[in-house]
Amino acid sequence: MSVTVRFAPSPTGRLHVGNARTALINWLFARAHAGRFVLRLDDTDIGRSDEAHVTSIQADLRWLGLDWDLMDRQSAQLPSYHAAFERLREAGRVYACYETPEELEYKRRRLLARGRPPIYDRSALALDDAARAKLEAEGRKPHWRFRLNADVVAWDDLVRGPQHLNAARLSDPVLVRGDGTFLYMLPSAVDDIRHGITHVIRGEDHVDNTAIQIQVFAALGHAAPAFAHLPLLSDLAGKGLSKRLGSVTLDSLAEAGIEPMALAAYLAGIGTAEPPEPAPTLGDLARSFDIGKYGRATPKFDEGQLWHLNARLLQNLPWEAVADRFDAMGMEQADPAFWEAVRPNLERFEDVRSWYTVCYEDILPVIDDPGFARTAADRLPPEPWGQTTWAEWTSELRDATGRKGRALFRPLRLALTAEEHGPELKALLPLIGRRRALERLTALDARTSQGMPPLAHPARMAQAAEPGPGKAAR
Repeated sequence: MSVTVRFAPSPTGRLHVGNARTALINWLFARAHAGRFVLRLDDTDIGRSDEAHVTSIQADLRWLGLDWDLMDRQSAQLPSYHAAFERLREAGRVYACYETPEELEYKRRRLLARGRPPIYDRSALALDDAARAKLEAEGRKPHWRFRLNADVVAWDDLVRGPQHLNAARLSDPVLVRGDGTFLYMLPSAVDDIRHGITHVIRGEDHVDNTAIQIQVFAALGHAAPAFAHLPLLSDLAGKGLSKRLGSVTLDSLAEAGIEPMALAAYLAGIGTAEPPEPAPTLGDLARSFDIGKYGRATPKFDEGQLWHLNARLLQNLPWEAVADRFDAMGMEQADPAFWEAVRPNLERFEDVRSWYTVCYEDILPVIDDPGFARTAADRLPPEPWGQTTWAEWTSELRDATGRKGRALFRPLRLALTAEEHGPELKALLPLIGRRRALERLTALDARTSQGMPPLAHPARMAQAAEPGPGKAAR
């Protein structure tokens, strides 16, 4: 069987991590089975749908690396929904209802007060032609409900296993509003039939909808696709996809510096028994993808873990994977040696800017021991410099001054980089070069000789007084 899946967002906002995970898992499932991935925009809610969000959804998916084999819009398929509705009406599977929202809410509250489930009582079925005419003369517009069969609906869920739902415990769903617009249920089934959807992979909040849709498929004369219902993401406190978590959008993560492949690997990995691991490409994720790995436990979205994965991904990228990005950022002097030196200390790619400045541009050094800085400058070895220069230079300084450990390395790092922590200086020093190193070590003396005030670097020194992450200054 050829696999076809779909991702069906409503263009009412930006994609957040929850629906991005659904899109990704559908895409991986399709590619793992050499199948098709359909992007369907559920845009029949004209009041809330926005063309700007149509554009942003496509941009977010492309940023994540997801392509689609077909894109469809429900707003372009209204005639097919009307035709399906007429078939259901002719078969007696839909009926007109005239209750107002207030009347329906009153019924719901009464049932709950009596300890009964708030299921629609089908009172509209008892209306005769005269009663319906009277209601319509009052200006009431009917909404239309699908009449469920009182059957036990069963399916073998790819994530949850065998499922059984008694449709008698569900309300007949509204298919068409009083204003004639369609709700989700019927258009979704019609589209799945038209696109040949074989598997519907979505959140577990749709389990009850699945029992209804299986009956809708049958009423339309088609077999239902297979279903997989994934647990919804929660935050670290175990709360569901809250407003806070829903605000974690793909564009906000991209702006913060999260790599697309880090997010993809993270979203593909959480919810399985295996910890998320960085992957070079989506193709690598697809080759190892198995929907059977997802359990029923609630996966927790941990931004700290995502950032850790982001750093691991960057630190493993080869020069060939990032060279074009340096060109786009105007960093012409960056080369493989620079990338090898700085990548172990990156949390996000944008961090290369500060280290590029350290290596190739002017900085304001921090000189906290002028005498030692002069000694270090006097003993700078001649070029060419290589990977052994740092060890040779600091060994000579240790013998000359008796300094070692932090007392030796910290003032050198501050003078050369103006930072407390960072990449190993044995790799940075050849990139900085002798001229810049000499200028930084003698910056205080140069300013004094010109009658300028001493170096003041309050921001750096305040930072230096606080313990921070990173490698020791070695």
